[in-house]
Amino acid sequence: MTAPHRRTRRGLIPFVLLLLVALLGGSATGAGADPQPWYEQSDPLPEDSELGVTGAPFTGTGPKGEVRGLIDAHTHLMSDEGFGGDIVCGKTFSELGIEDALTDCHSHGSDGRTGLIENVTHLEGKGPLDPHDTDLYPTFKDAPKWSSLTHQQMYYRWVERAWRGGQRIMVADTVNNSVLCSLPTQVNTSSCNDMDVVRRQVKKTKELEAFVDARHGGPGKGWFRIAYSPEEARRYVEQGKMAVILGMEVSAPFGCGMTLGVSHCSKAKIDAGLDEAKELGIRSMYLCHKFDNALCGVRFDSGTQGIVVNVGNFLTTGQFWQVERCRTQLHDNTVEGGVIPPKVAELVPGQVLPIYPEGPHCNRRGLTSLGEYALRGMMDRDLMVEIDHQSVKAASRTMEILESEAYPGVISSHSWMDKHFTERVYRLGGFITQYGHGAEEFVEEGHAERPVRQKYDVGYGFGMDMNGFGGTPPPRDDAADTPLVYPFAPVTGSGSVDRQVTGQRIWDYNRDGVAHYGMVPDWVEDMRSNHGTEGRQVVDDLLRGPESYLRTWAATTGWEQGADLTKGAVATASSTEWSLTGKLRPGSAIDDDAATRWSSRWGDDAWWAVDLGTPRIVRRVSLDQEAAHASRYRVQTSLDGQSWTTVATVTDGDGGLDTHTISPTSARHVRVVTDERATTYGVSLHEVRVTS
Repeated sequence: MTAPHRRTRRGLIPFVLLLLVALLGGSATGAGADPQPWYEQSDPLPEDSELGVTGAPFTGTGPKGEVRGLIDAHTHLMSDEGFGGDIVCGKTFSELGIEDALTDCHSHGSDGRTGLIENVTHLEGKGPLDPHDTDLYPTFKDAPKWSSLTHQQMYYRWVERAWRGGQRIMVADTVNNSVLCSLPTQVNTSSCNDMDVVRRQVKKTKELEAFVDARHGGPGKGWFRIAYSPEEARRYVEQGKMAVILGMEVSAPFGCGMTLGVSHCSKAKIDAGLDEAKELGIRSMYLCHKFDNALCGVRFDSGTQGIVVNVGNFLTTGQFWQVERCRTQLHDNTVEGGVIPPKVAELVPGQVLPIYPEGPHCNRRGLTSLGEYALRGMMDRDLMVEIDHQSVKAASRTMEILESEAYPGVISSHSWMDKHFTERVYRLGGFITQYGHGAEEFVEEGHAERPVRQKYDVGYGFGMDMNGFGGTPPPRDDAADTPLVYPFAPVTGSGSVDRQVTGQRIWDYNRDGVAHYGMVPDWVEDMRSNHGTEGRQVVDDLLRGPESYLRTWAATTGWEQGADLTKGAVATASSTEWSLTGKLRPGSAIDDDAATRWSSRWGDDAWWAVDLGTPRIVRRVSLDQEAAHASRYRVQTSLDGQSWTTVATVTDGDGGLDTHTISPTSARHVRVVTDERATTYGVSLHEVRVTS
């Protein structure tokens, strides 16, 4: 029996790079047949995968009007359309049937020995010339398998089984990696451009929706429904169908890569890209992924994988990661410097990795000015912000901006975020899921974080990252002693779930782990039935996940930017640092230009104030501070400019963007008073926003 693999989400795309570089319209049922309910196929393909599930899906809502089921907030339905079109083998569906869909890659040859990507990344592989059976259907001798990272795991009937087993929401992230796509070992069949891949994968997802409809009686009748609004998604879930939300996870969105720090995009290009993404149906997205780009720095990979991704960063940007020792409890993964492995060095001759300081490490690159522009553009278009993969410096700034605007649409979907952000995400109204680890690890982590979910009354989810080179849960090594017992009841609805059969292969979770997407219900049931009270509690939280996600999405689309009360107001200060241009005056902190600022003269006891002109209801004060900031300060309000009330006190200020939410207060004047400065200079504010 295979030993279980404990994985913290590291993303096997770096692993792929390391090893590669080292080598280089429906019809009616037949006459006399009884009418089938909507959830059974009315026009099935002549030969197809079985489901192994009976009974009606749960419909409607719970006693409090909440939807129930499971949510996968991060998976890759159409990866076969990415990476140049010849890395993920097989299709999600085919009009010609399963035999055409579930085929091996041409590059794998007749016995698999030439499938370099498959062979060097296989988690149970024996080496670059390791053979495997390339026939796949109907025997599936060697794939799909939990340890095979390049064979299709999301055939539509397997996804259908996950739905029948209780899943109600899937976030289908379009995905690409231009470095993988551009390796000399590749013979690409399609464009490597990130946005071309996004368009192609969205198109195929919409074609799948029509394909499923055709199997179930016509347009709109299938179980697979792409949702473009939270109201639409809720309606589909209430009907017992699967709501599919389109996401985007690419390394250079809108062409926003960079070379030696020079951006490849502009604000106009970002606006056009965001408009197109929204029109395509994208509703959540990442600003950066794996490699630094013109928008933000990334959260490092560690160990040997980190060396390889760092080389990929060099190939993509012309620079290795810029590392500094972390100054706070937030940190990225610690990376290795020094000598590049010889085979890897062949791609970057004459280069060696920088000698980095002792960890913990943080990426010097945070959210850039273009990144802030893109982030605010996402907010303007009601898009949910995926914070995973951002460096902690970028994520901190992202969270500060979202908090300053009370924007709830923030998601961490696959365990790639510093956990110190957890409560901040929940306070905003965001949603968090865990990577699809093995059942034991998932329960352990999910139960440990249950108190904070209970504190904020939120559900849970998983990010299986299937077809994303991250690997899926292997079989448990103690399955012989405590096996998953078949058949079992689905987590919602009625009926039973038995072993899944495709062609001549009978899949068994005890032997196969999560070999393909159809075995997600088996994995959830294993948590519920074989991991005690803690497992049952985690599954209970999973069943609340769709409701929490839909609430986050609804709050995002319902968000309105608060009116900035400083527009047209008058600012004053205790002092102003002299400058030739006079740009450091008090009014520079309310000119809606983050490039300007007010700066006091050197010394303590500085203050800055704004007169709103008339009493207004104040609920939030946001301070965007320069490096010369106050370590201790107070925020005060007043009706007459003479008698002041302290509404917020900070004793450990670290600069950046601070947002203070206060009880609704009638005030004409708002003042920031410095009690102690953090530097030998004065104090300086880029922008102050006062909102009602």
